[in-house]
Amino acid sequence: MSDISPLAPKSGFPKLPVIDGVRFAAVEAGVKYTGRLDVMLAEIAEGSAIAGTFTRSKTRAAPVLWCQENLAMGAQAGGSAILVNSGNANAFTGNNGHDSVETIANATAETLGINPRNVFLASTGVIGEPLPSKKITDVMGQLRDGLDAANAEDAARAIMTTDTYTKGAKASVELDNVTVQIAGFAKGSGMIAPDMATMLVFVFTDAKISQSVLQEIVSGATVTTFNSITVDSDTSTSDSLVVAATGKIAMDEITSVSDPRVAAFADALRGVMLELAHLVVRDGEGATKFIEITVNGAESDAAAKTVGLSIANSPLVKTAFAGEDPNWGRIVMAIGKAGEAADRDKLAISFGDILVAEKGWVSPDYREDDGAEYMKGQDLNVTVDLGVGSGSATVWTCDLTHQYITINADYRS
Repeated sequence: MSDISPLAPKSGFPKLPVIDGVRFAAVEAGVKYTGRLDVMLAEIAEGSAIAGTFTRSKTRAAPVLWCQENLAMGAQAGGSAILVNSGNANAFTGNNGHDSVETIANATAETLGINPRNVFLASTGVIGEPLPSKKITDVMGQLRDGLDAANAEDAARAIMTTDTYTKGAKASVELDNVTVQIAGFAKGSGMIAPDMATMLVFVFTDAKISQSVLQEIVSGATVTTFNSITVDSDTSTSDSLVVAATGKIAMDEITSVSDPRVAAFADALRGVMLELAHLVVRDGEGATKFIEITVNGAESDAAAKTVGLSIANSPLVKTAFAGEDPNWGRIVMAIGKAGEAADRDKLAISFGDILVAEKGWVSPDYREDDGAEYMKGQDLNVTVDLGVGSGSATVWTCDLTHQYITINADYRS
């Protein structure tokens, strides 16, 4: 793994609360790497609700298809599990991919005494190489024996590929006069773009909530969190978000989206998801800048998001940020190529609190030295007003440095 990203949280991995009904284990199986954890298992109590969102890539990996089938079939009796390996994506592997998924799911189910269709799988790593499933099935006993409610950080470490640090987030929310806990971890560094990415994200809560309501909340929160980030505009074959609610807290079950408790729970869950999404961008391969882009004044929120992503994904914009060059003309270019309505004579652009352009022209008060000084920061904000409506959206990205090339050119070595 590379040196830790300069954008990594100084406090390191947070101390996550223990979620009643979930235990974790992580082992070194040697799927690709040596000398590091590379397989993790989460055991989830019977009666838990499971929801998820997944990549919309047309070349989805075998584990993604398996998880989507599981959710479509509905929960089976008994407990559930999540098993993840790093080092191999089990994507574009033909029948071998499907066979290895079944082999691993069956082995996990037998080890834990659960239904194979309650086993959710994820793989991350190199595409197009057969997954050595025997290396994983051989460590099932170790995983079972290592299960512990406090092992979340080891589990987070086991799913890393080019990540430079583990990523975790937590929240608590008061429902029915009891404190509901939410904890999650993620991996992701490159091949990151909306519609999910090469991200694997696992979130756990002790809230008592029906599967249908949990799914609706998760799907909605994904739009403004994981589907609003981009590192390099490349959508992965393997991205998966799985959320498990164990229902172990003493509260009446939430069974309808009209339940007045939904708003507070959804807000807390979205907060965890957004923090994890930001942590993924902060670990963007080779990143030195974390960039928030807000677009206002669009014809619609969807149009604003399209423009925001056009700016965020532009190599010219991203390399300007890397070089600390306040080249606002590149932002004008990215707005124009997005294909959405914009009034050139009303367009405004700001870097942080610095008004750079207004009324379709450079602001008379703007000084290039001020823009250059602002670009020296690590956390940057760009605000654009298109001047045509009330739509708005915020997306997050990072800069593009030569280190991104180095990491990806050497990825399979």
